[in-house]
Amino acid sequence: MNVIKTEIPGPLIIEPKVFGDERGFFFESFNARAFAETTGVRDLFVQDNHSRSAKRVLRGLHYQIQQPQGKLVRAVEGEIYDVVVDVRRSSPTFGKWEGVTLSAENKRQLWVPVGFAHGFVVTSDYAEVLYKTTDYWAPEHERSISWNDPALAIDWPLDGEPLLSAKDKAGVPLAEAEVFA
Repeated sequence: MNVIKTEIPGPLIIEPKVFGDERGFFFESFNARAFAETTGVRDLFVQDNHSRSAKRVLRGLHYQIQQPQGKLVRAVEGEIYDVVVDVRRSSPTFGKWEGVTLSAENKRQLWVPVGFAHGFVVTSDYAEVLYKTTDYWAPEHERSISWNDPALAIDWPLDGEPLLSAKDKAGVPLAEAEVFA
């Protein structure tokens, strides 16, 4: 696999080695030993999640303040624009964001470490997203930052207004959010 460091230390873009021919393709979407050796990340994954969303659905920006989760995200159908935001107040990159396109075609994955808010918008007609987490979902500890917080100025590739859940409509600006120390 090829690992690409982002401008913000921590998140990683992972490009698997894909073997293809006239029959189709094969790749290891996850191998714990290779992942640890190549990325240096030795976290144990405990939960897999799968979502399907229509075009313009925006999910995020989410994180858990307790029972924090690292996430390994990939799109298995369609395309998403995936975003991470550093929410570690003591970090020199606090409030900075990074975005990457993940698609069934490019087979890229994004490692989202603990201390980062995460969200994505669907840019294809629909997308199916799989992600592994390093801790279990704990709704009582989940936090949501406003996707359109002007202080973050995330350049979402949107054509029109996004489709949001009630939870995401209630997201707060980073300045008002409970964040990591």
